[in-house]
Amino acid sequence: MQSPVRAVALCTLLVLAGCAGGPVPTDGDGRMPLDTDTPTPTAATPSTPVDAPPSATASPDGIEAEVIGVVDGDTIDVRLPNGSEDTVRLLGVDTPEVHAENDPAEFPGVPDTEAGRDCLRSWGERASEHAKDELAGKTVTLSFDANEPRRGYFGRLLAYVHVDGESFNYGLLTQGLARRYDDSGFEYRDRYGAAEDAARTNGVGLWGACAVDDPQTATETPFAVADGGEPLRIEAIHPDAAGDDRENLNDEYVTFGNAGDETIDLAGWTVSDEADHTYTFPEGAEIGPNGTITLHTGSGEDGDGHLYWGEGSPVWNNDGDTVIVRNASGETVLERSYDG
Repeated sequence: MQSPVRAVALCTLLVLAGCAGGPVPTDGDGRMPLDTDTPTPTAATPSTPVDAPPSATASPDGIEAEVIGVVDGDTIDVRLPNGSEDTVRLLGVDTPEVHAENDPAEFPGVPDTEAGRDCLRSWGERASEHAKDELAGKTVTLSFDANEPRRGYFGRLLAYVHVDGESFNYGLLTQGLARRYDDSGFEYRDRYGAAEDAARTNGVGLWGACAVDDPQTATETPFAVADGGEPLRIEAIHPDAAGDDRENLNDEYVTFGNAGDETIDLAGWTVSDEADHTYTFPEGAEIGPNGTITLHTGSGEDGDGHLYWGEGSPVWNNDGDTVIVRNASGETVLERSYDG
């Protein structure tokens, strides 16, 4: 039988050993973890995580999981292969809050005003809907980052999420639904930073809707008051189509959004560039509450939130131009310039 004294000494050593360790990691929110001993999935994980941009065809190695719920744009609930359920915080990205107050200072160019905060919340809701549309009920692949812990503040898994071989985290940035999460040393900081910069430069997503040139003096987020008093916003400008612009005219587009509670009727309104190429919205061109409509430069059949200019060559200059919106009376109600 083991001596009681020796048993007590052994237990003491084990307790002391458990107190030693390296630096305490933070999670994707930059907070200190409450419980760094939370078990991690037992399935095999790659030693080097893979986070390919959406154009990549290779599928990442990692843990397969079923998405059983969406908390918001950057947090999901999953069921793991062993049947256990877990919550995943997407690494490297931060979508606007929907369950808490937004801080415009975290999103460069967004004014610290009620309008700025309201705009961010609206885009947080859009990011959540996007996550539901793209992930809910699907089997995704989770991969991890060598520079980050497996779990963070709330015991959530910190992971890259891949669906159909594409990086969902990265896609949030390219679509202007999130910013790069800067309070983290994750491996793909430079790539994610470049994606955010491109979205901001081109006014994609929340950057086109919420940001202004001088947030220090701004009092409102820029929008045009459409007939009926509803706010129309330019939400995205995509002048540089993939490949040769002349061969891919429908990938050159401008997206307009309705930030109000009533449907906007744009019939008779016009969109022009600095060279005075002009498109007139047809009868039936409407945007519902929190909806969008995208005007493509090329040809196609109008419908499902898409309109087609019918031009045979590019309209929007890749190195900079101005989108000019006029109402049915010919009055300029909204201008937005962009740089190449």
